Amino acid sequence: MVVAGLAREAGYRLFALTIDYNQRHRREIEAARTIAAALGAERHVILPLDLRQFGGSALTDDIAVPKEGVGPEIPVTYVPARNLVFLSLTLAWAESLGARDIHIGVNALDYSGYPDCRPEFIAAFADLATLATKAGAEGNPFVIHAPLQYLGKAEIVREAVRLGLDPGMSWSCYDPQPDGRACGLCDSCRLRREGFSRAGAVDPTTYAADF
Repeated sequence: MVVAGLAREAGYRLFALTIDYNQRHRREIEAARTIAAALGAERHVILPLDLRQFGGSALTDDIAVPKEGVGPEIPVTYVPARNLVFLSLTLAWAESLGARDIHIGVNALDYSGYPDCRPEFIAAFADLATLATKAGAEGNPFVIHAPLQYLGKAEIVREAVRLGLDPGMSWSCYDPQPDGRACGLCDSCRLRREGFSRAGAVDPTTYAADF
Protein backbone atom coordinates (compact mmCIF):
# COMPACT_ATOMS: atom_id res chain seq x y z
CA MET A 1 0.00 0.00 0.00
CA VAL A 2 2.74 2.46 0.97
CA VAL A 3 4.83 1.62 -2.09
CA ALA A 4 1.87 2.27 -4.37
CA GLY A 5 1.23 5.54 -2.56
CA LEU A 6 4.85 6.60 -3.06
CA ALA A 7 4.74 5.64 -6.74
CA ARG A 8 1.57 7.64 -7.24
CA GLU A 9 3.12 10.62 -5.43
CA ALA A 10 6.12 10.41 -7.80
CA GLY A 11 3.80 10.63 -10.79
CA TYR A 12 3.71 7.02 -11.93
CA ARG A 13 0.61 5.42 -13.42
CA LEU A 14 -0.37 2.42 -11.33
CA PHE A 15 -0.91 -1.12 -12.58
CA ALA A 16 -1.32 -3.47 -9.63
CA LEU A 17 -0.54 -7.18 -9.63
CA THR A 18 -1.70 -9.52 -6.87
CA ILE A 19 -0.69 -13.17 -6.95
CA ASP A 20 -3.38 -15.45 -5.59
CA TYR A 21 -1.05 -18.32 -4.77
CA ASN A 22 -3.65 -20.30 -2.81
CA GLN A 23 -2.22 -19.10 0.48
CA ARG A 24 -3.94 -20.17 3.67
CA HIS A 25 -6.37 -17.24 3.74
CA ARG A 26 -8.16 -14.84 1.39
CA ARG A 27 -7.98 -11.75 3.56
CA GLU A 28 -4.89 -10.24 1.94
CA ILE A 29 -6.43 -10.68 -1.53
CA GLU A 30 -9.43 -8.65 -0.37
CA ALA A 31 -7.11 -6.01 1.09
CA ALA A 32 -5.15 -5.77 -2.17
CA ARG A 33 -8.38 -5.26 -4.10
CA THR A 34 -9.44 -2.46 -1.74
CA ILE A 35 -6.04 -0.74 -1.88
CA ALA A 36 -5.77 -0.89 -5.68
CA ALA A 37 -9.19 0.73 -6.02
CA ALA A 38 -8.48 3.39 -3.38
CA LEU A 39 -5.19 4.38 -5.01
CA GLY A 40 -6.67 4.56 -8.48
CA ALA A 41 -4.84 1.72 -10.19
CA GLU A 42 -5.68 1.74 -13.89
CA ARG A 43 -5.82 -2.03 -13.79
CA HIS A 44 -5.58 -4.60 -11.01
CA VAL A 45 -4.82 -8.16 -12.06
CA ILE A 46 -5.36 -10.95 -9.54
CA LEU A 47 -3.37 -13.80 -11.05
CA PRO A 48 -4.02 -17.39 -9.87
CA LEU A 49 -0.97 -19.52 -9.14
CA ASP A 50 -1.48 -22.58 -6.94
CA LEU A 51 1.70 -22.87 -4.88
CA ARG A 52 -0.06 -25.37 -2.61
CA GLN A 53 0.91 -27.87 -5.30
CA PHE A 54 4.50 -27.36 -4.10
CA GLY A 55 3.90 -26.76 -0.38
CA GLY A 56 6.97 -26.29 1.79
CA SER A 57 5.65 -23.35 3.81
CA ALA A 58 3.20 -22.68 6.62
CA LEU A 59 1.38 -20.43 4.16
CA THR A 60 0.94 -23.12 1.50
CA ASP A 61 0.95 -26.39 3.43
CA ASP A 62 -0.55 -28.00 6.53
CA ILE A 63 2.12 -26.54 8.80
CA ALA A 64 1.24 -24.49 11.86
CA VAL A 65 2.04 -20.78 11.73
CA PRO A 66 4.58 -20.11 14.53
CA LYS A 67 3.34 -17.86 17.33
CA GLU A 68 6.36 -17.79 19.68
CA GLY A 69 7.89 -14.56 18.40
CA VAL A 70 10.36 -13.39 15.77
CA GLY A 71 13.57 -15.44 15.84
CA PRO A 72 16.94 -15.27 14.05
CA GLU A 73 16.28 -18.23 11.75
CA ILE A 74 14.31 -18.19 8.50
CA PRO A 75 10.77 -19.10 9.64
CA VAL A 76 8.47 -21.75 8.19
CA THR A 77 6.29 -18.94 6.80
CA TYR A 78 8.96 -18.50 4.12
CA VAL A 79 7.43 -19.55 0.79
CA PRO A 80 10.18 -21.04 -1.43
CA ALA A 81 11.44 -18.42 -3.90
CA ARG A 82 8.17 -16.47 -3.62
CA ASN A 83 9.51 -13.00 -4.41
CA LEU A 84 11.55 -14.40 -7.29
CA VAL A 85 8.40 -15.97 -8.74
CA PHE A 86 6.32 -12.84 -8.11
CA LEU A 87 8.88 -10.48 -9.61
CA SER A 88 9.27 -12.71 -12.67
CA LEU A 89 5.52 -12.54 -13.31
CA THR A 90 5.54 -8.79 -12.67
CA LEU A 91 8.40 -8.39 -15.14
CA ALA A 92 6.47 -10.27 -17.81
CA TRP A 93 3.43 -8.03 -17.34
CA ALA A 94 5.55 -4.87 -17.22
CA GLU A 95 7.22 -5.73 -20.51
CA SER A 96 3.86 -6.41 -22.15
CA LEU A 97 2.62 -3.02 -20.91
CA GLY A 98 5.71 -1.22 -22.13
CA ALA A 99 6.51 -0.26 -18.53
CA ARG A 100 10.09 -0.11 -17.26
CA ASP A 101 9.55 0.62 -13.57
CA ILE A 102 8.61 -2.13 -11.12
CA HIS A 103 7.80 -1.26 -7.51
CA ILE A 104 7.93 -3.80 -4.69
CA GLY A 105 7.49 -3.47 -0.93
CA VAL A 106 10.32 -5.67 0.35
CA ASN A 107 11.91 -4.60 3.61
CA ALA A 108 15.37 -5.61 4.84
CA LEU A 109 15.28 -4.24 8.41
CA ASP A 110 12.23 -5.10 10.54
CA TYR A 111 11.39 -8.36 8.81
CA SER A 112 11.42 -12.09 9.46
CA GLY A 113 14.69 -13.01 7.77
CA TYR A 114 13.42 -13.90 4.29
CA PRO A 115 16.34 -14.12 1.85
CA ASP A 116 14.23 -12.79 -1.03
CA CYS A 117 13.84 -9.44 0.76
CA ARG A 118 17.57 -8.69 0.76
CA PRO A 119 18.98 -5.74 -1.24
CA GLU A 120 21.37 -8.15 -2.97
CA PHE A 121 18.43 -10.09 -4.35
CA ILE A 122 16.69 -6.97 -5.68
CA ALA A 123 19.89 -5.75 -7.35
CA ALA A 124 20.52 -9.17 -8.89
CA PHE A 125 16.97 -9.38 -10.20
CA ALA A 126 17.32 -5.98 -11.88
CA ASP A 127 20.37 -7.32 -13.73
CA LEU A 128 18.48 -10.51 -14.61
CA ALA A 129 15.52 -8.51 -15.91
CA THR A 130 17.77 -6.77 -18.42
CA LEU A 131 19.30 -10.06 -19.57
CA ALA A 132 16.02 -11.98 -19.76
CA THR A 133 13.84 -9.62 -21.81
CA LYS A 134 13.51 -8.26 -25.32
CA ALA A 135 13.31 -4.77 -23.86
CA GLY A 136 16.57 -5.23 -22.01
CA ALA A 137 18.31 -6.69 -25.04
CA GLU A 138 17.24 -3.63 -27.04
CA GLY A 139 18.76 -1.25 -24.49
CA ASN A 140 15.67 -0.50 -22.41
CA PRO A 141 16.52 -1.79 -18.93
CA PHE A 142 14.06 -2.17 -16.08
CA VAL A 143 14.33 -0.35 -12.78
CA ILE A 144 13.26 -2.17 -9.62
CA HIS A 145 12.08 0.33 -7.01
CA ALA A 146 12.16 -0.89 -3.40
CA PRO A 147 11.61 2.32 -1.42
CA LEU A 148 10.89 0.55 1.88
CA GLN A 149 14.03 -1.54 1.79
CA TYR A 150 15.94 0.35 4.45
CA LEU A 151 13.01 1.65 6.49
CA GLY A 152 11.90 0.23 9.82
CA LYS A 153 8.25 -0.66 10.33
CA ALA A 154 7.67 2.54 12.32
CA GLU A 155 9.04 4.62 9.44
CA ILE A 156 6.75 2.79 7.03
CA VAL A 157 3.76 3.57 9.25
CA ARG A 158 4.77 7.24 9.31
CA GLU A 159 4.96 7.25 5.52
CA ALA A 160 1.43 5.83 5.34
CA VAL A 161 0.23 8.64 7.60
CA ARG A 162 2.12 11.28 5.60
CA LEU A 163 0.59 10.00 2.36
CA GLY A 164 -2.89 10.17 3.87
CA LEU A 165 -3.44 6.42 3.47
CA ASP A 166 -5.87 4.52 5.64
CA PRO A 167 -3.83 1.80 7.42
CA GLY A 168 -7.07 -0.08 7.97
CA MET A 169 -6.99 -1.05 4.29
CA SER A 170 -3.81 -3.06 4.78
CA TRP A 171 -3.48 -6.57 6.18
CA SER A 172 -0.47 -8.28 7.74
CA CYS A 173 -1.58 -11.39 9.68
CA TYR A 174 -0.49 -14.81 8.43
CA ASP A 175 -3.20 -16.65 10.34
CA PRO A 176 -6.56 -14.81 10.46
CA GLN A 177 -9.04 -16.20 12.95
CA PRO A 178 -12.46 -17.62 11.97
CA ASP A 179 -14.13 -14.44 13.27
CA GLY A 180 -12.01 -12.30 10.93
CA ARG A 181 -9.62 -10.91 13.53
CA ALA A 182 -5.84 -10.94 13.10
CA CYS A 183 -4.23 -13.58 15.33
CA GLY A 184 -1.96 -11.07 17.09
CA LEU A 185 0.84 -13.59 17.67
CA CYS A 186 2.41 -14.47 14.31
CA ASP A 187 5.63 -12.74 13.24
CA SER A 188 3.78 -10.40 10.93
CA CYS A 189 1.29 -9.31 13.59
CA ARG A 190 4.09 -8.71 16.09
CA LEU A 191 6.10 -6.61 13.65
CA ARG A 192 3.02 -4.62 12.63
CA ARG A 193 1.99 -3.88 16.21
CA GLU A 194 5.49 -2.85 17.22
CA GLY A 195 5.75 -0.60 14.15
CA PHE A 196 2.55 1.27 14.97
CA SER A 197 3.58 1.56 18.62
CA ARG A 198 7.00 2.99 17.79
CA ALA A 199 5.45 5.39 15.30
CA GLY A 200 2.98 6.62 17.92
CA ALA A 201 0.12 5.86 15.54
CA VAL A 202 -3.16 4.04 16.05
CA ASP A 203 -3.28 0.53 14.61
CA PRO A 204 -6.88 -0.04 13.50
CA THR A 205 -6.41 -3.82 13.36
CA THR A 206 -8.43 -5.94 15.78
CA TYR A 207 -6.29 -8.70 17.25
CA ALA A 208 -7.47 -11.95 18.81
CA ALA A 209 -4.59 -12.11 21.32
CA ASP A 210 -1.93 -9.97 22.94
CA PHE A 211 1.71 -10.98 23.09
